[in-house]
Amino acid sequence: MSDVPPINIYSMTVPVLLNGIKNLTHILDKAEAYAAEKKIDPSVVIEARLALDMHPLRRQIQSVSDTAKGAVARLSGTENPSMPDTETTFAELKERLQKTVDFIKSVDPALFEGAETRDVVLKTPAREINFTGYSYVIGFVLPNLFFHITTAYAILRHNGVDLGKADYLRGG
Repeated sequence: MSDVPPINIYSMTVPVLLNGIKNLTHILDKAEAYAAEKKIDPSVVIEARLALDMHPLRRQIQSVSDTAKGAVARLSGTENPSMPDTETTFAELKERLQKTVDFIKSVDPALFEGAETRDVVLKTPAREINFTGYSYVIGFVLPNLFFHITTAYAILRHNGVDLGKADYLRGG
């Protein structure tokens, strides 16, 4: 008997989202410990960025949350929970990630049935982007999730947090 689930939108998305959030939470734990050990004001780390025109660490975490909860809501036809971007501490950022996990886990996998071909409309301030569920997952959700997790990792690594590839790839 194989431990590989059937391949469908749920199995392509939800486990990946949950694993990414778990790894990002671990990375934030290390960043918080680093700031405490080095006596760095946590807000300096939370507001760190790689380039002046880039979003800070805090926004990278919020974007991971937004990507994950938005994907699950759109693919399952459920309401996307509103989470205002007000987090300013490690505890608040980790709480937001946990709320995102709780939401994802609360959605019945049966609601993803047929999501591969379901129309998904992503509304941005500038335009609407139309996808099928499948093209949304492979062309937006997963690349966007990994972009923001990688950027958070890079911001922290650049600022001295002792992170390695194993922290990013902790596994499911």
